[in-house]
Amino acid sequence: MLEHSLKVSRTAHYYTLGQTGKHLRYCWLVCHGYGQLASQFVQNFEVLDLSDTLVIAPEGLSLFYWQGFTGDPVASWMTRAHRLDEINDYSAYLSQVLDIYRAQLPDDCRIVLFGFSQGCATQLRWITQVHPAFDHLILWAGMMPEDIDYAPHLDYFSKKNIHLVYGESDQFLTPERMDQYRALIRQSGLHFQLHSFDGRHVVERKMLSKMEAMVRNSTD
Repeated sequence: MLEHSLKVSRTAHYYTLGQTGKHLRYCWLVCHGYGQLASQFVQNFEVLDLSDTLVIAPEGLSLFYWQGFTGDPVASWMTRAHRLDEINDYSAYLSQVLDIYRAQLPDDCRIVLFGFSQGCATQLRWITQVHPAFDHLILWAGMMPEDIDYAPHLDYFSKKNIHLVYGESDQFLTPERMDQYRALIRQSGLHFQLHSFDGRHVVERKMLSKMEAMVRNSTD
């Protein structure tokens, strides 16, 4: 048996909150977690001040039914099958979406990249491959990929603000997993700001508002 691959064109979907224009000061590109839909995930960001903020929520390219054939359709960014192809595909996709809107943003608009759960690895794989311009990276309730060599990218990350946010009752980020995570952060050489909240594996809106305030305070 011989395996073959073929590049094809397909339709991707994404959702936005806010209006484009020269009034914008912030643009958030947010990646959902495994088994979610961008149309629902983006609703978490309605707590942001959308008078000067644009939120862009791309949806993972792989759709499936959550519970057999009767469950709701949901999305994933990648699996271990043909993983490098999937990484290349979603990296090109995310770059294309960001480039479309970057052309419409003021030069001083701050770019915030946000990943939740599986979206954390998605963001890190994309930005270490493509090196898009951004100001803040918020990794929420998700792990860094352990198979990335971060050393060649340290200069790129050196002037970025990198945040790790997690719930103290997160059923996936147990204390043991967090110990492993902290060790991985030290090994990577990246400088993270750690933030925790009293909650589980969710985008907790009060904490999200605090993160928005931190982003705004860093640019005022």
